[in-house]
Amino acid sequence: MLAVMPGAGLLGAGLLAGSAGGARAAELSFHEAVSAAWAIDPTRSELTTNRQSADARADAAKSWFPGGPVVSAQYYDDHLIGSNVGYTTYQGTVSVPLWLPGQGTATRRVAQAESASIQEKLNVAHMAVAVRVLEAASALVIAQRRLAVALSLVQAMQRVGNAVGRAQRVGESTAADQQAAAAELAAARTEVGLAREQVATTDAALTVLLGRPGLPDILSYDAGFLARTRLDMPQVVEDNDPRVRAAHRDVAAAQEAVRLARASFMPNPEIGVGAIHEGQYGSPWDSRVGVQISVPLPSEARNVPMMADARNRLAAAGSQETQARRMVRVELAQVRARLDAARTTLESARMSAAALNRRADEMERSWQVGETTLIEALRARLGAYNAILALNSAEIGWHAAILRAAIATGVTP
Repeated sequence: MLAVMPGAGLLGAGLLAGSAGGARAAELSFHEAVSAAWAIDPTRSELTTNRQSADARADAAKSWFPGGPVVSAQYYDDHLIGSNVGYTTYQGTVSVPLWLPGQGTATRRVAQAESASIQEKLNVAHMAVAVRVLEAASALVIAQRRLAVALSLVQAMQRVGNAVGRAQRVGESTAADQQAAAAELAAARTEVGLAREQVATTDAALTVLLGRPGLPDILSYDAGFLARTRLDMPQVVEDNDPRVRAAHRDVAAAQEAVRLARASFMPNPEIGVGAIHEGQYGSPWDSRVGVQISVPLPSEARNVPMMADARNRLAAAGSQETQARRMVRVELAQVRARLDAARTTLESARMSAAALNRRADEMERSWQVGETTLIEALRARLGAYNAILALNSAEIGWHAAILRAAIATGVTP
C-alpha cells in the first residue's frame, strides 16, 4: 500500500488515505486461487480425458491380437437355380488377425508417448491458468485502488466546494470559482462511477475464472521472493519449461509413430479354422475341418503414404520444439525486461507522486492566501491525483512482474 506523503494537504491527505485503506483486502493466497481456477478449467478436463484415452490405448495394445475375431459363414443350395438334385453346403470360418513383428510394441509405445505428451500439455495449461489468474487479480486490485482514490477525490472536492461557497457568501470568492469547484466535483463523481464499473467487471471476470468470489494475494510477493526464481539460469529454465517439454514429448511420440509405420509394412495376416458340412446327390452327409491363413502382400500404394504421414508428423513436431524453445527464450528476455522496467517505473512514480503532492500542497496554501487562483490549485491537485493512480499501477505492476517471472521459471507459488 502507499505510504502517506509528507506535506499532504486538504486533498492529498484524503487521496492517500483512500488509496491506502479503501481497497479490499486479499481473501485467499495466490496458490489457492490458481488451484481453484485449475479445478474448473475446461482445458484440464479435456486433456485429462485425452490422457486417459491414450493410457487405455496403451493397455489395449497389450492384447494378443491387433483386432477382434472375424466370423464368416456360407450356405449353398441348388434349389435356388432350379436343379433340385439335393446339393447343399454349409461352410463357416473363424479367424483372428496377427501382430506383425514389433507392431504390438510399437503401438503401445506410441500410446504411452502420447500420454506423456498430454501430461506435459496439462502442465502448460496449468501455467496458462496461473497467468490468467494473475492478470485478473491485478486488474481487480488496480480497479479497487482507482475507486478508493476516486472516492477520496469526491470528498476532497466537496470540502473545496464548501469552502468556496462560504467564501462566496462573505464576498471573498467569485461565482467563477464556485462553478469551477462544482465542475471538478461532477468530474470526480463521474470518475467514481467509471471506477465502480471497472471494479464490477473485473470482479465478475475473476469470480468466473476462480469459480468462487475472492481476491488473491499478489502484493506480498516482493524482491525477496524474486530471489527464489531461476532467471539467472536461462538454459535450465528453458529445458524445464512445460511448453518445451511438451514439444519434446510430441517429437518422441512422432518418432514412435515412424517406428509403428515401419512395423506395419503390410496388412495384418489372419489365421483361423473353418468347417464344411455338405451333402450331394443322396450321398451321406460329409464334414471337413481345416485351417485358413490369409496373408495380404505389401503394397507401395498403401505403405508410401503411411510412411510419408509419419515422417511429416515427425518433421512438424521437430519444428514445433524449435519454435517452443525460441518462444521461451524470448519470453524470458521479456520477463527480465519487464522486471527492470517495473522497478524503474515504480521508483519514478514514487518520486513523481511525492513531488506533485508537495506541489499541490504549496498551490493550495498559495490559493488560501490569495496568491494563486483556484483553477491552478485544482489543476495541481488533479495532477497529484493522477500521480497517485500511476503509483498504484506501478506498485501493482511490480508485484505482478515478480509473480510473472516466478511462473515463467516454473516456480508457481
